[in-house]
Amino acid sequence: MDIKGYINKIVDKIKNDPEVATLFKKDPIKAVEKVLGIDLPDGIVDKVVDGVKAKLDIDNASDALGKLKKLF
Repeated sequence: MDIKGYINKIVDKIKNDPEVATLFKKDPIKAVEKVLGIDLPDGIVDKVVDGVKAKLDIDNASDALGKLKKLF
C-alpha cells in the first residue's frame, strides 16, 4: 500500500471509531501503527500523520461549508 492508501485507511478508521480518534489526538504515531498493524520507519510515519491531519482538516472544512450552504 502506498502512503495515500495508508492515509485514506486511517482517516476512515478515525471517522468510524471514536477510540482510534481519541488515540490519534493523544498519540498520532501510535494510532497510525495500531490501525495499520505495522511499524513504519520514522520518515514514512511522519508523512502519514501529516497527511491524515491535512485530510481531516480538509474534510472538516468541507463539512462546515456544506452546512453553511444549507442555511442559504
